[in-house]
This record gives sequence, structure tokens and C-alpha cells, in this order.
Amino acid sequence: MKNFFNFTERNTTYKKEIFAGITTFLSISYILVVNPLILSEAGMDKGAVFTATALTSILGSLLIGLLANFPIAIAPSMGLNSFFAFSVCLGMGIEWQVALTGVFIASVLFMMLSLMKIREKIINAIPEDLKHAIAGGIGFFIAFIGLKNAGIIISNEDTFVTIGNVTSPMTALALFGLVITIFMLVYGINGGIFYGMVVTAIVGMMFGLISTPTSIIGKIPSLAPTFGVVFTNLHEVFTPELLAVIFTFLFVAFFDTAGALIALTSQAGIMKNNKIPNAGRALLADSSAGVIGSILGTSTPATSVESSAGIALGGKTGFTSVVIAFCFTIALFFSPILTVITTEVTAPALIVVGALMAMQISRINWSKLEIVIPSFITIIMMPMSSSVATGIAFGFILYPITLVAQKRYKEVHPIMYVLSLLFVLYFVFIV
Repeated sequence: MKNFFNFTERNTTYKKEIFAGITTFLSISYILVVNPLILSEAGMDKGAVFTATALTSILGSLLIGLLANFPIAIAPSMGLNSFFAFSVCLGMGIEWQVALTGVFIASVLFMMLSLMKIREKIINAIPEDLKHAIAGGIGFFIAFIGLKNAGIIISNEDTFVTIGNVTSPMTALALFGLVITIFMLVYGINGGIFYGMVVTAIVGMMFGLISTPTSIIGKIPSLAPTFGVVFTNLHEVFTPELLAVIFTFLFVAFFDTAGALIALTSQAGIMKNNKIPNAGRALLADSSAGVIGSILGTSTPATSVESSAGIALGGKTGFTSVVIAFCFTIALFFSPILTVITTEVTAPALIVVGALMAMQISRINWSKLEIVIPSFITIIMMPMSSSVATGIAFGFILYPITLVAQKRYKEVHPIMYVLSLLFVLYFVFIV
């Protein structure tokens, strides 16, 4: 097992990998609760979506762990499930069965692009500085999500965001967890992020802020309401509206996944010489999970940025992903326990991990204006737009412009020019 996952080469141990896997699972376990709630707004069966979410996460995480040897979780994407339910189904009036077929087609196209190594070539063509900007930007994005989930930052009509009521019980619990987690990490306690979540959950139950589960084992809901419906609606997808939806699923998921892979492999020390080893296999695993998920009955899965929590604990190989898959398997049977892992419990981990990932920006060449501007815009647009893909889009559009302005157009990879144009068209016709 150690040889298969290259433990020695990546300087890791079973203990590190297991703790990393559990921590990543705890950081992303909310998807098992939130995904069914969001997709049920489109009329989908909550129980079937819960089971589909768990099975997709199990198979996706196993695939990327075993094929690419990456310490990463694959699970339904929070941004794309909201787009599926609120924009496509409720906004455009498209039935969820047809929309799910759109997810299936987009995932098949994803798989074809992965097999043809087109996705891998695009990722390798991204300049090194922009890759560090993407990784750092995702760090700011994750921290922003954590602050929002904790109630530390809330919306405001005049200033868009402002400080929340830090004395409210649940926000105070999240702040307590943040302090505990920071103390453990700075003190040098291995697994500080994991222990921080455990302590926060226990304290929350002790003070009655988190409901103590009344049972431990729950029945696995049937997949019957959603399984295989994509095959009965293939004839309905060739309409202008749904073709636009398919393109959006494909485009956004493509760059969300690319950004996450760049950030996570860089954090784990896997990226070498500005290239990601086994990137093709990782992208194939991701796209395969999309096909599987749509057949089972869930919206597009993606490489989960929450994987950074486990990587921060020392996860460096695919064995971490195997542990994540095992945890999702257990969750199928012990779903009542998941109720104690609230957003306030996971928020401190996201904030701290965001800080750790933001360290990537130190590798950007801040002395050159043509690098600083696209890198900065990439970073700031991710949390401001709540989209990794949007941040990447702005960076990709601006980077060629700044180098062309200096008559250094030959230094820009031809793929970057193509992507820049595509992103301009995306903003004009899709967004």
C-alpha cells in the first residue's frame, strides 16, 4: 500500500493520511445535507439526492485517489447545484429531469476533452504567476466562505458586507472554534484543524447550540426517483436554451476544477516545474464522476476546494482520498451523526485553511506591473464574485493584454489568447 501511493517519496504516513482524509470529509460533509435541500427546490426527491450525493462522492474520490494519487475529494459542486436548481429549473422553467440530462451531456463532453488531453494542455499553458494567483485567490475565497458561514461577515445593503453580531451564540461558537484551532496550529499540535472541529462540536452540544443526535444509524434512502432518468430525456436537450445551459455547465465546471487542481496540488507540493503530474488522470476521474453523478441523480460534481483542509494536515497521496471515500460510505449508514457538523463547526477550518492557501501569493512576482494587475484581479474577483471561474476569467483576459502592451506577445502561449477570447464571449453572451 505504501509503495502504491508513494508514501516514502512524498514523505507521509498512514496517520497523516487518515487524519487528513477524516478532516477533509468533515469539512465537506455538509454537502450531504445541503445538496438535497438545494436540488429539492427543483422538485427532486431529497432522499434520492442524498444517496446520489454520497455515492458520487465515494466513487469520485476513489477514482482521483487511485488513478491520480491525489489527496483530493470529489463531490457535487455548491455553485453548480445552485445554478441547476435556481437558474435552470426555476428561472428557465426547465424540468429537472431534462436539466439532469444536460449535466450528463456536459460531463460526457468533459470526459472526451480529458481523454484527448485538451484539459491537461490548457492547465499546463497557464503562466506560473497566474497559477499562484489562482491558488491564493481560492484561499481568500475559502476564508470568505468560512467567515460568512460563521456569521462573522454578513450582507449589508449599503456596504455589501459588514461585521455580524459576534455575540450571537452560534457566531460565538464559531469564534471559539477559530481561536482553539489557531492556538493548536501555532502551538504545533498535529491535526489541530481536525481537533478544533471536534472540540467545537462537543462544546456546541454541551451548551445546547447543536442538537444532540437522537439516533446513530439511519436508513439509506432509495435512488429510484432519480436513477437513470437522464436516458429517458436525451431527445429534449437540443433546444437553444438547454444548449446554452450545457455550455455553461461545461465552461464553469472546467475552470472551477482547473483552479482547484492547481491550488490543491501546489499546496500539497505535487506540482513540479509548473506542471501537475497525472493531471490527465485527475481530470478523467473528475469528468467520470460527473457522468456517474448525473446517472445516479445529482448535479455536477467537482474537485472540492475543501480538500485543502486535509492537505493542510499533511495529506499528500491518494490514500487520503480513499479515507474520504470510506467516510462517505459510513455516512450513508450513520447520517444522523452528520447533524452535529454544522457550518459553524466547519467555518474555523475554512478560515484557517484559507490563510494557509493565501501564502501562495508570496510566489508571485510583485515587482512587475504586467504580472501584478492580472494576478491581483484574479485573486480579488474570486471572493467578490463567489466564483473561482470568474476570477480565472478576469486574469486570463488581462494577462495577454498586459504583455501585448509591452510588445511581449510572443511570451504568451497561443492557448492563452484563445481562452482570453472565449472568456470575453462568455461574459458577453452567457453571464
